[in-house]
Parts: sequence; structure tokens; C-alpha cells
Amino acid sequence: MDVLLAVRLFILFMLSSSGLAAESLSGYRLGSGDLIQIQVFDEEGLSMEVRLSDAATVSYPFLGEVRVAGNTVSQLEAQIVSGLKGDYLVDPKVNVAVVEYRPFYINGEVKAPGGYAFQPGLTLRKAVALAGGFTERASKTKMNLLADDVVDGQQRQVGIDEPLKPGDIITVKQSFF
Repeated sequence: MDVLLAVRLFILFMLSSSGLAAESLSGYRLGSGDLIQIQVFDEEGLSMEVRLSDAATVSYPFLGEVRVAGNTVSQLEAQIVSGLKGDYLVDPKVNVAVVEYRPFYINGEVKAPGGYAFQPGLTLRKAVALAGGFTERASKTKMNLLADDVVDGQQRQVGIDEPLKPGDIITVKQSFF
């Protein structure tokens, strides 16, 4: 009986934490490197899966080049619906989903610096684990983040439990002691 209760609580926790991750990404802005899926129901010729290029545009049937960079998933859906409605379809039902987020990057005093696949709910602690952990010289308090969505290019110091977003660049500094 106690095991069953523990399993139920674990499942409830997992569902609620994944909901928080999805909620925090609802305002996610699409950018180059994201793999997205566009589905127009009952119109297979208008459905596609595409990785966004450096220009973050999509060559879409009937609409030409559609600028995707900076849009949320719901904004892109509305843009496609608006373009297809009337001349091409009476009432298009469009769904856009992020299949794979653009990577985040971690460098400095980690064992395996590089780019890694982003996963919802990612924190700096998890990113360090993906990169093989800290080196012997790593400072566990001096870590900088260059957020992908920051225009001025300014890094800021962050803590180990900082949530990350796709495209972020983390630098783990060296400790002097």
C-alpha cells in the first residue's frame, strides 16, 4: 500500500514538473537551429518538418518565405492561418510544434565543453552534468550566462540552479583556490 502511494506521488510530481516546464516555454521565441513541425489538418501537402536556418525563415507553400525568428509557436500558427485563409482554405486548422530546440553551449571549466541538446526544465546544474561535471579548477560560484535573447550581449553571473533556455551560452570560470 505504501509503495502504491509513493508511485502515485512520484507520477503526480513528474506530471506537475513537466507542466511547469511547458508553461515556462509557452512564451518561447523561435530562432535559428530549432526544428519545428507545421501541420495543417487534412492538407498533407501543407504539412512539413523543417530546421530553421540562420535567417530563421521557412519557405512555405502559397506563402513564400515566412519569417519565423522571434515568433512564439502560437504567433506562427496565427500567421500561417491568416495567410492560408480565404484564397487557399476556408477554415485552416494549423498546429505548430517545436520538435527539437536549438542547442545551448557550455564552456570553461567543465570536462566536456560544447553544444548540447536543450531539454525543457534544464538548469545550469543539469548542464554541467551533461558536460561531464566540473574540472578540478572550476569555480562553483563564478559562472556567467550570455542569454540568447539578450540584445546588448552582456553576460551576467548566475547561480547553479539558474534555469536555461535554448541558445544560452554558459561560461564556468576558474577558481583561484
